[in-house]
Amino acid sequence: MAGGDSFVFKQFIVKQNKCAMKVGTDAVLLGAWADLPLSGQILDVGAGTGIIAMMLAQRSIAEIDAIEIDEDAFNQAVENCSNCKWKDRLNVHHISFQDFVSDGLKKYDAIVTNPPYFSNSLKASTESRTTARHTHTLTFEELIDGIKSLLRPKGMFATILPSKEAEEFIEIAQNNELYLAKIMRIKTTESKPAKRVLMQFVFERNRFFESTLVIANSDNSYTSDYKHLTRDFYLGF
Repeated sequence: MAGGDSFVFKQFIVKQNKCAMKVGTDAVLLGAWADLPLSGQILDVGAGTGIIAMMLAQRSIAEIDAIEIDEDAFNQAVENCSNCKWKDRLNVHHISFQDFVSDGLKKYDAIVTNPPYFSNSLKASTESRTTARHTHTLTFEELIDGIKSLLRPKGMFATILPSKEAEEFIEIAQNNELYLAKIMRIKTTESKPAKRVLMQFVFERNRFFESTLVIANSDNSYTSDYKHLTRDFYLGF
């Protein structure tokens, strides 16, 4: 449940007063949906409040690195991760993705990111919000190049994007030998077009699995599918 500067989940609390980008449905969907190794090494790119990193920690016993370029968001993620029950498996780094890739200290079994995606729209009113929402700090090409460098051969990469940007991302990924393994289109209601697309990529080309998730019924209640996906996290489900 939301409480102004905090968002309370079943097993952890997300403080968000220092972050330009607050807790949103995209992050919860991605954190709940992505296929994870039970153990091993996982990387969260663009940690924000730390919500996805904590969700991944709840769902596995893996060691999790989270990187965040914005100083305020980094401090918030450190605060949140330090106060959760999985703090010994969570490491937050204040660094750009490009520099993290250059350091090349570790390989990962899974990489997850809720990335910036606005490239041509008006910039946000604050620098931190602009950094979080726009690709000028991390282009799709830079992200994919880094994923290829950090991901283990049998690893997987998961992300979420608006439908138009998802089409562009899939094409760039496949041109760089990252292939779609699973895709879920997210619709707010049955009658509306898909607003978001969850995607999972691997290095080996194979047939991919496609599905659709509708968040709300016609009476604005949540669908059983949405509740089932997020029930380990949201208090009301």
